[in-house]
Amino acid sequence: MKRIPFLRPNLVHLDSYTPYLAQIDESRIYSNYGPLNTLFEQRLLNQFFAGRGALTTVANATLALMLAISLIRRPGGRYALMPSFTFAATPLAAMWCGLEPYFIDIEADSWCIDNRLVEQTLAELGTDVAVVVPYATFGTGTDLSYYSSLHSSGTPVVVDAAASVGTTLGNQHFGIDFPGAVIYSLHATKAFPIGEGGLVHSGDASLVAKLRQAANFGFTAARESALLGLNAKLSEFHAAVGLATIDQFSEKKSTRQQVYGWYRDQLDQQGLLTKGWGLQKTHGSIAHQFVPVLCPQGTNNLAVIDALDRANIEARTYFRPACHQQPSFSSFPRSSMAVTDSVAARSVSLPLWEEMPQSDVIRVLAALSTVNESK
Repeated sequence: MKRIPFLRPNLVHLDSYTPYLAQIDESRIYSNYGPLNTLFEQRLLNQFFAGRGALTTVANATLALMLAISLIRRPGGRYALMPSFTFAATPLAAMWCGLEPYFIDIEADSWCIDNRLVEQTLAELGTDVAVVVPYATFGTGTDLSYYSSLHSSGTPVVVDAAASVGTTLGNQHFGIDFPGAVIYSLHATKAFPIGEGGLVHSGDASLVAKLRQAANFGFTAARESALLGLNAKLSEFHAAVGLATIDQFSEKKSTRQQVYGWYRDQLDQQGLLTKGWGLQKTHGSIAHQFVPVLCPQGTNNLAVIDALDRANIEARTYFRPACHQQPSFSSFPRSSMAVTDSVAARSVSLPLWEEMPQSDVIRVLAALSTVNESK
Protein backbone atom coordinates (compact mmCIF):
# COMPACT_ATOMS: atom_id res chain seq x y z
CA MET A 1 0.00 0.00 0.00
CA LYS A 2 1.44 3.37 -1.01
CA ARG A 3 2.32 5.84 1.72
CA ILE A 4 0.29 9.03 1.85
CA PRO A 5 2.61 11.92 2.72
CA PHE A 6 1.53 14.74 5.00
CA LEU A 7 2.65 17.52 2.66
CA ARG A 8 4.04 17.59 -0.85
CA PRO A 9 5.29 21.14 -1.41
CA ASN A 10 4.40 22.26 -4.92
CA LEU A 11 6.30 25.30 -6.13
CA VAL A 12 5.62 26.55 -9.62
CA HIS A 13 7.59 24.77 -12.33
CA LEU A 14 10.77 26.07 -13.88
CA ASP A 15 9.24 27.02 -17.21
CA SER A 16 6.88 29.49 -15.51
CA TYR A 17 9.66 31.57 -13.96
CA THR A 18 12.45 31.06 -16.50
CA PRO A 19 11.63 34.40 -18.20
CA TYR A 20 12.18 36.15 -14.87
CA LEU A 21 15.49 34.35 -14.38
CA ALA A 22 16.58 35.67 -17.75
CA GLN A 23 15.84 39.18 -16.47
CA ILE A 24 18.10 38.53 -13.49
CA ASP A 25 20.91 37.44 -15.80
CA GLU A 26 20.43 40.58 -17.83
CA SER A 27 20.23 43.03 -14.92
CA ARG A 28 22.86 41.31 -12.74
CA ILE A 29 20.87 42.46 -9.73
CA TYR A 30 20.37 39.57 -7.33
CA SER A 31 19.10 41.18 -4.12
CA ASN A 32 18.86 44.61 -2.41
CA TYR A 33 15.24 45.29 -3.39
CA GLY A 34 15.87 44.69 -7.07
CA PRO A 35 13.45 45.19 -9.97
CA LEU A 36 11.79 41.76 -9.70
CA ASN A 37 11.23 42.21 -5.98
CA THR A 38 9.76 45.65 -6.63
CA LEU A 39 7.40 44.21 -9.24
CA PHE A 40 6.48 41.32 -6.91
CA GLU A 41 5.57 43.76 -4.14
CA GLN A 42 3.52 45.94 -6.49
CA ARG A 43 1.55 43.01 -7.85
CA LEU A 44 0.88 41.62 -4.37
CA LEU A 45 -0.29 44.99 -3.11
CA ASN A 46 -2.57 45.57 -6.10
CA GLN A 47 -3.95 42.06 -6.60
CA PHE A 48 -4.25 40.94 -2.96
CA PHE A 49 -4.67 44.18 -1.02
CA ALA A 50 -6.49 46.34 -3.61
CA GLY A 51 -3.58 48.80 -3.65
CA ARG A 52 -4.28 49.86 -0.06
CA GLY A 53 -1.71 50.40 2.65
CA ALA A 54 1.82 49.17 1.99
CA LEU A 55 3.80 45.96 2.08
CA THR A 56 7.35 44.77 1.88
CA THR A 57 8.90 41.37 1.30
CA VAL A 58 11.29 39.77 3.78
CA ALA A 59 13.67 36.82 3.65
CA ASN A 60 11.39 34.86 5.99
CA ALA A 61 8.48 35.43 8.33
CA THR A 62 10.51 34.90 11.52
CA LEU A 63 12.76 37.83 10.63
CA ALA A 64 9.63 39.83 9.85
CA LEU A 65 8.24 39.12 13.33
CA MET A 66 11.54 40.16 14.90
CA LEU A 67 11.73 43.41 12.95
CA ALA A 68 8.08 44.32 13.47
CA ILE A 69 8.19 43.65 17.22
CA SER A 70 11.46 45.57 17.52
CA LEU A 71 10.05 48.60 15.70
CA ILE A 72 6.64 48.94 17.32
CA ARG A 73 7.14 47.57 20.86
CA ARG A 74 6.26 49.86 23.73
CA PRO A 75 9.48 51.35 25.16
CA GLY A 76 10.14 49.96 28.62
CA GLY A 77 7.68 47.11 28.15
CA ARG A 78 8.62 43.65 29.30
CA TYR A 79 6.08 41.18 27.93
CA ALA A 80 4.87 40.00 24.52
CA LEU A 81 1.36 38.57 24.91
CA MET A 82 0.72 35.66 22.55
CA PRO A 83 -0.91 32.23 22.40
CA SER A 84 1.08 29.17 23.34
CA PHE A 85 -0.75 27.25 20.60
CA THR A 86 1.53 28.53 17.85
CA PHE A 87 4.86 27.83 16.18
CA ALA A 88 8.07 28.39 18.14
CA ALA A 89 9.07 31.25 15.82
CA THR A 90 6.64 33.59 17.56
CA PRO A 91 8.05 33.43 21.12
CA LEU A 92 11.58 33.18 19.76
CA ALA A 93 11.08 36.44 17.84
CA ALA A 94 9.96 38.16 21.04
CA MET A 95 12.97 36.80 22.91
CA TRP A 96 15.35 38.05 20.22
CA CYS A 97 13.82 41.49 20.86
CA GLY A 98 14.63 41.22 24.56
CA LEU A 99 11.05 40.49 25.62
CA GLU A 100 9.46 37.72 27.65
CA PRO A 101 6.63 35.75 26.04
CA TYR A 102 3.49 35.81 28.17
CA PHE A 103 1.25 32.96 27.02
CA ILE A 104 -2.52 33.40 26.81
CA ASP A 105 -5.03 30.57 26.43
CA ILE A 106 -7.05 30.04 23.24
CA GLU A 107 -10.73 29.77 22.34
CA ALA A 108 -12.10 26.22 22.28
CA ASP A 109 -13.62 26.51 18.80
CA SER A 110 -11.34 28.77 16.71
CA TRP A 111 -8.08 27.82 18.51
CA CYS A 112 -7.13 31.50 18.32
CA ILE A 113 -6.06 33.58 21.32
CA ASP A 114 -8.89 34.37 23.74
CA ASN A 115 -9.48 38.12 23.50
CA ARG A 116 -11.18 38.23 26.90
CA LEU A 117 -8.04 36.86 28.54
CA VAL A 118 -5.93 39.34 26.59
CA GLU A 119 -8.07 42.16 27.97
CA GLN A 120 -7.79 40.82 31.52
CA THR A 121 -4.03 40.44 31.25
CA LEU A 122 -3.62 43.94 29.83
CA ALA A 123 -5.59 45.30 32.78
CA GLU A 124 -3.28 43.47 35.18
CA LEU A 125 0.07 44.23 33.52
CA GLY A 126 -0.57 47.68 32.06
CA THR A 127 2.46 49.25 30.39
CA ASP A 128 4.58 46.19 31.18
CA VAL A 129 3.03 44.77 28.00
CA ALA A 130 5.34 45.76 25.16
CA VAL A 131 3.35 44.14 22.33
CA VAL A 132 0.45 41.77 21.66
CA VAL A 133 0.99 39.06 19.01
CA PRO A 134 -2.27 37.26 18.11
CA TYR A 135 -2.03 34.31 15.74
CA ALA A 136 -4.48 33.55 12.90
CA THR A 137 -4.38 29.82 13.59
CA PHE A 138 -3.73 27.64 10.54
CA GLY A 139 -4.63 30.43 8.12
CA THR A 140 -8.10 31.25 9.41
CA GLY A 141 -9.45 34.73 9.07
CA THR A 142 -10.43 36.41 12.31
CA ASP A 143 -12.01 39.69 13.32
CA LEU A 144 -9.15 42.12 13.93
CA SER A 145 -11.32 45.05 15.04
CA TYR A 146 -10.39 44.56 18.71
CA TYR A 147 -6.69 44.54 17.85
CA SER A 148 -7.03 47.51 15.52
CA SER A 149 -8.56 49.46 18.39
CA LEU A 150 -5.90 48.20 20.78
CA HIS A 151 -3.07 49.26 18.48
CA SER A 152 -4.60 52.65 17.75
CA SER A 153 -5.04 53.32 21.48
CA GLY A 154 -1.37 52.73 22.25
CA THR A 155 -0.84 48.99 22.79
CA PRO A 156 1.27 47.80 19.84
CA VAL A 157 0.00 44.76 17.91
CA VAL A 158 1.80 42.48 15.45
CA VAL A 159 -0.47 39.85 13.86
CA ASP A 160 1.12 36.49 13.10
CA ALA A 161 -0.75 35.45 9.95
CA ALA A 162 1.88 32.99 8.74
CA ALA A 163 -0.51 30.70 6.84
CA SER A 164 -3.05 33.34 5.81
CA VAL A 165 -1.82 34.45 2.39
CA GLY A 166 -4.91 34.28 0.19
CA THR A 167 -7.38 34.20 3.10
CA THR A 168 -10.27 36.56 2.44
CA LEU A 169 -13.03 37.91 4.66
CA GLY A 170 -15.91 39.69 2.95
CA ASN A 171 -14.05 39.72 -0.37
CA GLN A 172 -11.07 41.48 1.21
CA HIS A 173 -7.72 39.97 2.05
CA PHE A 174 -7.24 39.16 5.72
CA GLY A 175 -5.24 41.93 7.41
CA ILE A 176 -6.03 44.67 4.90
CA ASP A 177 -5.84 48.18 6.43
CA PHE A 178 -4.65 46.88 9.81
CA PRO A 179 -2.83 49.77 11.55
CA GLY A 180 -0.12 47.56 13.05
CA ALA A 181 1.95 44.93 11.23
CA VAL A 182 0.58 41.70 9.73
CA ILE A 183 3.15 39.00 9.00
CA TYR A 184 2.70 36.30 6.33
CA SER A 185 4.93 33.37 5.42
CA LEU A 186 5.84 32.28 1.88
CA HIS A 187 7.65 29.13 3.02
CA ALA A 188 7.67 26.08 0.74
CA THR A 189 5.05 24.32 2.89
CA LYS A 190 2.55 27.19 2.73
CA ALA A 191 -0.26 27.57 0.18
CA PHE A 192 1.61 30.45 -1.51
CA PRO A 193 5.11 28.94 -1.60
CA ILE A 194 8.23 30.53 -3.03
CA GLY A 195 10.73 28.34 -1.17
CA GLU A 196 11.53 30.78 1.62
CA GLY A 197 10.24 34.28 2.25
CA GLY A 198 7.62 36.42 3.90
CA LEU A 199 5.51 39.57 3.68
CA VAL A 200 4.67 42.42 6.00
CA HIS A 201 1.51 44.42 5.29
CA SER A 202 0.12 47.42 7.14
CA GLY A 203 -2.34 50.22 6.67
CA ASP A 204 0.47 52.43 8.01
CA ALA A 205 2.83 53.04 5.09
CA SER A 206 5.39 54.76 7.33
CA LEU A 207 5.67 51.63 9.49
CA VAL A 208 6.33 49.49 6.41
CA ALA A 209 8.96 51.98 5.20
CA LYS A 210 10.77 51.75 8.55
CA LEU A 211 10.59 47.97 8.54
CA ARG A 212 11.95 47.88 5.00
CA GLN A 213 14.82 50.11 6.10
CA ALA A 214 15.49 47.93 9.14
CA ALA A 215 15.57 44.85 6.88
CA ASN A 216 18.50 46.45 5.04
CA PHE A 217 20.78 47.05 8.02
CA GLY A 218 18.84 50.18 8.97
CA PHE A 219 20.47 52.04 6.07
CA THR A 220 19.37 55.47 4.97
CA ALA A 221 19.69 56.55 1.32
CA ALA A 222 23.24 57.61 2.21
CA ARG A 223 23.95 54.03 3.40
CA GLU A 224 24.26 55.11 7.01
CA SER A 225 22.73 52.76 9.58
CA ALA A 226 20.10 54.81 11.41
CA LEU A 227 17.82 52.04 12.73
CA LEU A 228 18.44 48.81 14.59
CA GLY A 229 18.52 46.50 11.60
CA LEU A 230 19.73 43.29 10.05
CA ASN A 231 19.73 41.65 6.63
CA ALA A 232 16.22 40.40 5.85
CA LYS A 233 15.95 41.19 2.15
CA LEU A 234 14.30 38.79 -0.31
CA SER A 235 16.48 37.65 -3.19
CA GLU A 236 15.55 38.30 -6.82
CA PHE A 237 15.42 34.53 -7.36
CA HIS A 238 12.67 34.13 -4.76
CA ALA A 239 10.86 37.13 -6.23
CA ALA A 240 10.95 35.41 -9.63
CA VAL A 241 9.23 32.35 -8.16
CA GLY A 242 6.78 34.65 -6.40
CA LEU A 243 5.80 36.44 -9.58
CA ALA A 244 5.08 33.14 -11.31
CA THR A 245 3.13 31.97 -8.25
CA ILE A 246 0.80 34.98 -8.38
CA ASP A 247 -0.27 33.88 -11.86
CA GLN A 248 -1.17 30.39 -10.60
CA PHE A 249 -2.39 31.13 -7.10
CA SER A 250 -6.12 31.23 -7.85
CA GLU A 251 -5.92 27.69 -9.21
CA LYS A 252 -3.76 26.53 -6.30
CA LYS A 253 -6.23 27.92 -3.78
CA SER A 254 -9.21 26.34 -5.55
CA THR A 255 -7.48 22.96 -5.62
CA ARG A 256 -6.70 23.13 -1.91
CA GLN A 257 -10.26 24.12 -1.10
CA GLN A 258 -11.54 21.19 -3.16
CA VAL A 259 -9.41 18.72 -1.19
CA TYR A 260 -10.54 20.30 2.09
CA GLY A 261 -14.13 19.97 0.86
CA TRP A 262 -13.60 16.26 0.24
CA TYR A 263 -12.48 15.93 3.85
CA ARG A 264 -15.59 17.70 5.12
CA ASP A 265 -17.82 15.49 2.96
CA GLN A 266 -16.13 12.31 4.15
CA LEU A 267 -16.27 13.39 7.79
CA ASP A 268 -20.05 13.62 7.33
CA GLN A 269 -20.43 10.46 5.24
CA GLN A 270 -18.38 8.34 7.64
CA GLY A 271 -20.22 9.78 10.65
CA LEU A 272 -17.07 10.96 12.38
CA LEU A 273 -18.53 14.33 13.38
CA THR A 274 -21.24 12.49 15.35
CA LYS A 275 -18.63 10.29 17.04
CA GLY A 276 -16.71 13.05 18.77
CA TRP A 277 -14.38 14.23 16.01
CA GLY A 278 -14.37 17.95 15.29
CA LEU A 279 -13.05 20.63 12.95
CA GLN A 280 -11.49 23.96 13.82
CA LYS A 281 -14.04 26.76 13.47
CA THR A 282 -12.63 28.93 10.72
CA HIS A 283 -13.69 32.20 9.13
CA GLY A 284 -13.37 33.36 5.55
CA SER A 285 -12.14 31.73 2.38
CA ILE A 286 -8.84 29.95 3.09
CA ALA A 287 -6.12 28.40 0.94
CA HIS A 288 -5.78 25.46 3.31
CA GLN A 289 -2.30 24.25 4.19
CA PHE A 290 -3.52 21.00 5.80
CA VAL A 291 -6.64 19.73 7.60
CA PRO A 292 -6.69 20.18 11.39
CA VAL A 293 -9.15 17.94 13.25
CA LEU A 294 -9.88 17.41 16.93
CA CYS A 295 -9.92 13.87 18.30
CA PRO A 296 -12.78 12.73 20.54
CA GLN A 297 -12.47 13.35 24.27
CA GLY A 298 -10.17 10.75 25.80
CA THR A 299 -8.32 10.06 22.54
CA ASN A 300 -4.63 10.96 22.58
CA ASN A 301 -3.44 12.46 19.31
CA LEU A 302 -0.10 10.64 19.54
CA ALA A 303 -1.97 7.35 19.46
CA VAL A 304 -3.85 8.55 16.37
CA ILE A 305 -0.59 9.51 14.67
CA ASP A 306 0.79 6.04 15.42
CA ALA A 307 -2.34 4.34 14.08
CA LEU A 308 -2.24 6.39 10.87
CA ASP A 309 1.45 5.62 10.49
CA ARG A 310 0.69 1.90 10.68
CA ALA A 311 -1.84 2.49 7.87
CA ASN A 312 0.96 4.14 5.85
CA ILE A 313 -0.46 7.64 6.34
CA GLU A 314 1.70 10.52 7.52
CA ALA A 315 0.10 13.12 9.82
CA ARG A 316 1.32 15.74 12.33
CA THR A 317 0.42 17.16 15.73
CA TYR A 318 0.49 20.94 15.28
CA PHE A 319 1.09 22.16 17.98
CA ARG A 320 2.09 19.44 20.43
CA PRO A 321 3.94 20.26 22.53
CA ALA A 322 2.49 23.76 22.79
CA CYS A 323 5.08 26.47 23.31
CA HIS A 324 4.63 26.68 27.09
CA GLN A 325 5.45 22.95 27.25
CA GLN A 326 8.77 23.32 25.40
CA PRO A 327 12.11 23.72 27.25
CA SER A 328 12.93 27.12 25.75
CA PHE A 329 9.67 28.65 26.95
CA SER A 330 8.45 26.65 29.96
CA SER A 331 9.64 29.21 32.53
CA PHE A 332 7.67 32.12 31.07
CA PRO A 333 4.43 33.41 32.64
CA ARG A 334 1.05 32.32 31.35
CA SER A 335 -2.65 32.41 31.95
CA SER A 336 -4.53 29.19 32.65
CA MET A 337 -3.73 26.87 29.73
CA ALA A 338 -6.74 24.54 30.08
CA VAL A 339 -7.99 24.90 26.51
CA THR A 340 -4.50 24.95 25.00
CA ASP A 341 -3.55 21.79 26.88
CA SER A 342 -6.70 20.02 25.66
CA VAL A 343 -6.41 21.08 22.02
CA ALA A 344 -2.66 20.38 21.90
CA ALA A 345 -3.29 16.84 23.19
CA ARG A 346 -6.21 16.14 20.82
CA SER A 347 -5.56 17.98 17.53
CA VAL A 348 -4.24 16.12 14.50
CA SER A 349 -3.24 17.74 11.20
CA LEU A 350 -4.21 15.52 8.27
CA PRO A 351 -2.52 15.43 4.83
CA LEU A 352 -3.40 17.95 2.16
CA TRP A 353 -1.52 18.62 -1.05
CA GLU A 354 -2.52 19.85 -4.46
CA GLU A 355 -2.24 16.57 -6.39
CA MET A 356 -4.00 14.59 -3.65
CA PRO A 357 -6.71 12.33 -5.12
CA GLN A 358 -10.10 11.94 -3.48
CA SER A 359 -9.34 8.26 -2.94
CA ASP A 360 -6.52 9.22 -0.56
CA VAL A 361 -8.88 11.43 1.45
CA ILE A 362 -11.33 8.54 1.74
CA ARG A 363 -8.51 6.27 2.87
CA VAL A 364 -7.31 8.75 5.53
CA LEU A 365 -10.76 9.12 7.06
CA ALA A 366 -11.43 5.39 6.87
CA ALA A 367 -8.31 4.95 8.97
CA LEU A 368 -9.62 7.53 11.46
CA SER A 369 -12.90 5.59 11.68
CA THR A 370 -10.93 2.49 12.63
CA VAL A 371 -9.11 4.42 15.36
CA ASN A 372 -12.43 5.67 16.69
CA GLU A 373 -14.06 2.24 16.67
CA SER A 374 -11.12 0.57 18.41
CA LYS A 375 -11.34 2.79 21.46
